[in-house]
Amino acid sequence: MKTAVRAAETTPAMREPVTVVVTRHVRPGHEADYEQWLRRINHEATAFAGYLGTEVHPPAPEAPVREYTNVFRFDSVPHLKAFEHSEVRQRYLSEVVNYVEADSTWHETAGFEFWFLPPKGTVVAKPSRLRMAGVTTVVLYVMIMTVGRLLGFYLDFLPLALRTLVILPLEVLLMTYVLMPRVTRALAPWIYPRTAPTHT
Repeated sequence: MKTAVRAAETTPAMREPVTVVVTRHVRPGHEADYEQWLRRINHEATAFAGYLGTEVHPPAPEAPVREYTNVFRFDSVPHLKAFEHSEVRQRYLSEVVNYVEADSTWHETAGFEFWFLPPKGTVVAKPSRLRMAGVTTVVLYVMIMTVGRLLGFYLDFLPLALRTLVILPLEVLLMTYVLMPRVTRALAPWIYPRTAPTHT
């Protein structure tokens, strides 16, 4: 059954989508146990209101430390908090201690801050909103003036509305999965003035 949250108890900011990045060091030899644990908790999370999905980033085969990064999203802070305080999550957290070596690193971002996920070891409450706006503006401008104009040239035979409908999703995907992760890593000391890791 999905967990309900009364709209009257939320503010506009709390109703923004929220992204959580969790990093854990898995004990050698327990990778299969941990991956099965992830599959089970991710499946149960689908029963919660506002759950938008999970991405799992396993360590590279040659990595000396078995560090897993999990990115999951909810459509609002109240729905995330309902999951965080649920009996389901508490039960799974008590189980995962058997498979990991240390406390997890937990980082939350809201709204479009998922474009500004910090590099590993840079965990702060929020990046600078003014600097996020500046970086996003510059990247968008470059995208429009390069990719947008190039695609627009080749799709000139389409009506403007349809041409925009084709180009815009491609630009968003390129920003989300290619440009913004690299820009964030390059500008992390400027976007995230404080770089103190937080563990929970």
